[in-house]
Amino acid sequence: MDRLTRGLAAGAAGTTALNLVTYMDMAVRGRPPSSTPERSVERLAGVVGVDLGEGERAENRKAGLGPVLGFGTGLGAGLLYGLLAGRRRVPRPVGAVVLMGLAMLGSSAPMTVLGLTDPREWTASEWAADVVPHLAYGAVAAGVYNALR
Repeated sequence: MDRLTRGLAAGAAGTTALNLVTYMDMAVRGRPPSSTPERSVERLAGVVGVDLGEGERAENRKAGLGPVLGFGTGLGAGLLYGLLAGRRRVPRPVGAVVLMGLAMLGSSAPMTVLGLTDPREWTASEWAADVVPHLAYGAVAAGVYNALR
């Protein structure tokens, strides 16, 4: 199995873990889902000139495309890790931290550039709500990548 395929599989597994931890956090704390993915879709559509439609149709498109951005980020971080790691045996803890960082950068940087968030202004609980799922992403993705070697 080549490194890009391993990276994709690892990114998919990591994304599943991230989503599971996020949904469990919502259930335990009783918090609502983040609106940032939908706002990202809306902002990106405006930047590239795509009409999402009106009313309920536009809201449904944003609700569908928001998670697609997250899957793209998770798969992309896995692919990039596959390129970076190559054939090297990266220790799982190091891989987990690198993958966590790639996923966090891939999600937060575009939203920051789009003016939707500013991590410098996040509270401790907002940081925890972001770091913990991304750490789950990194741990699972690194484990899968190493297991597929």
